[in-house]
Amino acid sequence: MEAGALIIIFALLVLFAFLGLGAWATVKVVGAAKRGVDRTLTQARRTVEDTALKAKSFGQVGVAGALAQLRLDLRTSMRATQQALYQGVQTDASLKESIGLFERLSAHGHELDDELKRLEQEPDRGRIGGMLPELKERTAKITQAADSLRWAARDRARRFAEDDLSTLSEQIEVESGALRDWSRESVDDLAAAAAAWDAQQAPTGSGRAPEAPAGRPQDPQPAALNPSAPPTRHPWQKTPRPEATT
Repeated sequence: MEAGALIIIFALLVLFAFLGLGAWATVKVVGAAKRGVDRTLTQARRTVEDTALKAKSFGQVGVAGALAQLRLDLRTSMRATQQALYQGVQTDASLKESIGLFERLSAHGHELDDELKRLEQEPDRGRIGGMLPELKERTAKITQAADSLRWAARDRARRFAEDDLSTLSEQIEVESGALRDWSRESVDDLAAAAAAWDAQQAPTGSGRAPEAPAGRPQDPQPAALNPSAPPTRHPWQKTPRPEATT
């Protein structure tokens, strides 16, 4: 009875563990799906809003068109800088400090964008017209800072790419020169083959080579190795390098 009860308890524990694991996996999947949906909705909302701003900046004149153009310039610059920094930090960890500065700049950018958005609904166009010079100055200051960060990150990435390409080109030139130096390898191969042949044909004890038994024709001696006339190979057969035979 006790053994049976232990088995039942163990089975229940395993069942509960599987149920808990399944619930956890379900929560993770639902959370990931929700985050994906949120990102999609956010991106769609930004696209619609940017399209509306472009339409306002081209289709309206006066204060309304100026406000729309300021928002469009601000959002375009900030989004491009954000993309450049967050993509660049994946290969260059030194951009983390730049991202910290950009986050602080983003706070000012969001504050200005919200203010411009509220002013679009303001009926007193004369008052807003008087604020335009200050709003343009603030927008220019933020976009110039964002542009400076973005171009600095791009210049840094381009410099690293150029340095890596120069180093790679030098290594390829060295390897290409080594691959073209086949004459020295051929002479060394022939000399080693000739030395090995001489060692095999050297007399073993007497001062001359052993004679063939009486009544049997003497085997013809193989032709001497001629370094100047290597054996004929198939035109497409590659000459093996020494390291390939080890």
